[in-house]
Amino acid sequence: MLDTIVISTIESDIKMPNLVLSILAAVIIIILLLAVHPISGGHINPIVSFSAALVGLISMSRAVIYIIAQCVGAILGALALKAVVSSTIESSFSLAGCTMTVIAPGPNGPVTIGIETAQAFWLEVFCSFIFLFASLWMAYDHRQAKQLGLVLVFTIVGLVLGLLVFVSTSVTAKKGYSGAGINPARCFGPAVVRGGHLWDGHWVYWVGPAIACLVFYLYTKIIPEQHHRAKAYDHDIYNVVKVMFGHGRGRTL
Repeated sequence: MLDTIVISTIESDIKMPNLVLSILAAVIIIILLLAVHPISGGHINPIVSFSAALVGLISMSRAVIYIIAQCVGAILGALALKAVVSSTIESSFSLAGCTMTVIAPGPNGPVTIGIETAQAFWLEVFCSFIFLFASLWMAYDHRQAKQLGLVLVFTIVGLVLGLLVFVSTSVTAKKGYSGAGINPARCFGPAVVRGGHLWDGHWVYWVGPAIACLVFYLYTKIIPEQHHRAKAYDHDIYNVVKVMFGHGRGRTL
């Protein structure tokens, strides 16, 4: 669905497509979160699932299942998009996949335009951390989630994501860069279906968010508990590892 919005927005004759894209993406994210929350708790993004597993809201095994399902869904979505768009649009927009650079015609032949891999990597790290800190923080803290209500929490999540997409594309102002992915699965689907240059630097869209999730987890461990309390800490990754190694020493003795 997001891929379709990307293509249709850029194809439209408007002066600021990235702004319109960000607004529409925010709306779609809010709707999707409300739709899937009764089923999975709103897990439509590997960043959410991995971070939730680290914090302890869900087990790591459940997070892996969610992430696999998200990637499969992204592949199916990319296949559906490929089936309904023309080959010209598919080639021009790379199935709305995540790109850092593209090859464009130049005065002296084809040229590569976009941003450097390191720049895209740090944008991914920063945007993913801000996403976790500014929005999912409220979803993880059951006190705030209960006080604000699910609709408002999901609205804030969608708005923060839309704002980050707009900022990442506006700050760089480089054609060829699709903006911060902030959703590895969304980048993975078109890469599998379309292939080619979509695999160039694809690791950025996984490693960057993963680092952001780890930093956010450390942040939740540093601050006092009275300022943040999720419903369940039984699956906290630190506690899980501690128990595993503790049992291991017990068997050795």
